[in-house]
Amino acid sequence: MPQVTLESAIAGPSQCPAAQGYDYLIVGAGFAGSVLAERLAAGMNRSVLLIDRREHVGGNAFDHYDEAGILVHRYGPHIFHTNAARIVDYLSRFTEWRPYEHRVLAEVEGRQVPIPINLTTLNILYGLAMDEAQAQAFLAQRAEPVASIQTSEDVVINQIGRELYETFFRGYTRKQWGLDPSQLDRSVTSRVPTRTDADDRYFTDRFQLMPLQGYTRMFERMLDLPTIDVLLGTDFEAVRDRVTYRHLVYCGPVDEYFGYCFGQLPYRSLRFEHTTLEQEWFQPVAVVNYPDEAVPYTRITEYKHLTGQEHRHTSITREYPCAEGDPYYPVPRPENAELYKRYKALADETPGVTFLGRLGTYKYYNMDQVVGQALAVYQRIAQAAGMTLETHEIEPG
Repeated sequence: MPQVTLESAIAGPSQCPAAQGYDYLIVGAGFAGSVLAERLAAGMNRSVLLIDRREHVGGNAFDHYDEAGILVHRYGPHIFHTNAARIVDYLSRFTEWRPYEHRVLAEVEGRQVPIPINLTTLNILYGLAMDEAQAQAFLAQRAEPVASIQTSEDVVINQIGRELYETFFRGYTRKQWGLDPSQLDRSVTSRVPTRTDADDRYFTDRFQLMPLQGYTRMFERMLDLPTIDVLLGTDFEAVRDRVTYRHLVYCGPVDEYFGYCFGQLPYRSLRFEHTTLEQEWFQPVAVVNYPDEAVPYTRITEYKHLTGQEHRHTSITREYPCAEGDPYYPVPRPENAELYKRYKALADETPGVTFLGRLGTYKYYNMDQVVGQALAVYQRIAQAAGMTLETHEIEPG
């Protein structure tokens, strides 16, 4: 992966210093920026300068070996799942995979039960031995129909009633977002299904995988091309007027690009507390959630479950949501959506700039969705240039 200094980036592409700057400057070396950089370089032989204010590639998916030699995710657990074969095929160019089905438990009333709620959860909580049909009737009796579902509270109460809502959703959501579910768009809790069978997988996607050697190694292979220069630990403002390029792809916060001219778009941030323990295992699954508001963190992750690594010690992370810090989650509220529309209108009127990714478009995406978004942008660029794409690059997921 060719890394350059600011001085050499100002001079021009490392493979051709005499060239009149780069074809593309891409801000943000996470999935969105890295995938598009790879496609532009490998598919169109364009010169790309990829920058990131952090000291590493991979964005929030960055993983590394801690002091004990355990592979951990610096920014919380990242589990790859998708129904799109073309996304898996694309990423498989840069990694082998480890099959992994994610399971999560929730600590409630002194017991750890499966989340999303399923048949096992209900039977343990209520001391019953229901089958699937009985569980459906059980939940139907507790559901409180909501005439017009607008909020995250409405979604859950409409499906399973207030008691289970209070047990699993209200406290966790208040910690995660700093807001009551009644103040959040319905999309937040709509992502968490309720099941009446015993399926305890967190995701049900066709493909559920982990990069065999980690995400960082996958990104390094993706970016190991002669026409990609990587500049890390560098803010966009440091290169904005000093590096020559034909087109900008901006994967940072869209409001920051425009100097917060309409005000700041709200995000939730996270603080991570990493600990290595002198024991082989800490918990039975990779992630245990803590819905109780008396517990200050939302979840604990134990990484060896994700990676399959064998080690006599184990490393865990406690996750504390907070208001200040790196932007992780756009806050889904109607007034925030309206504020973003103003920035999007400004972005659409800005020539020579493409806004991409979770921060660039103020929308929560799973990893596979970001990859798909970046590939779609590449398709538009390539087709506008009159190129014939490979079949897998134009087939829908």
